[in-house]
Amino acid sequence: MDAMECIKTRRSVRHFTDRELTRETLDEIVSAASYAPSWKNSQTARWNIITDKELLKNISETAVMSFSKNGATIAECAALAVESTVTGIAGFEPDGSYTTPAMGDRWEMYDAGIAAQTFCLAAHTMGVGSVIMGIVDFDRLHSLLGLPENEKVSAAIALGYYSYEPKMPPRRSPGEIARFF
Repeated sequence: MDAMECIKTRRSVRHFTDRELTRETLDEIVSAASYAPSWKNSQTARWNIITDKELLKNISETAVMSFSKNGATIAECAALAVESTVTGIAGFEPDGSYTTPAMGDRWEMYDAGIAAQTFCLAAHTMGVGSVIMGIVDFDRLHSLLGLPENEKVSAAIALGYYSYEPKMPPRRSPGEIARFF
C-alpha cells in the first residue's frame, strides 16, 4: 500500500479477533516507528509492548480511570503498546534551558504524537488495527511496568487484527481547515 492510501485508510480499531500478534510482527512495527522524526533527532520514544494476558487484564481493570470502553478494548486486544518518552531532552539545551521558550517541554509530546502515528501507520500496513487511547491512568501504567524515573507515559495503543472493517468518519474539506496566504 502506498503512503497516501495508508494515511487515508487507517482507522481507530477497538474490537479485535483472538489471533495473536507474533513477536516478529511487533518488532517490525516498532522498527518502523523508530524512523519517526523527532526534535534534533533525539529519538526519545520508547515502546513497552504487553502481550501477557494477566497483565492486560490487570491494566484493563485498574488503569483506565473507570472508562469501561478502554477497559474492554484492552481486555480484547492482542497487545498493548505503552509509549513512554524520555524526559528532559526534546526541546531542551544541554544547560537545561528551553530551546524554544514558548514551547517549553511540549516538544516531548509533539514527538510522542509523531511516533505514535508512525507506529499506527506501520501496524496498518501489516493488517494490524490500532487505537490510541487517551483515557488511561498514565501514573498507574508507569508503576505497573516499572518504567525508569526519567520516562513518562505518553500513550497507550491497543493492537490486534480487525474483527470488523471500521468506517471512515466525515472529514473536513481543505477549505475548512487550511488558510493560504
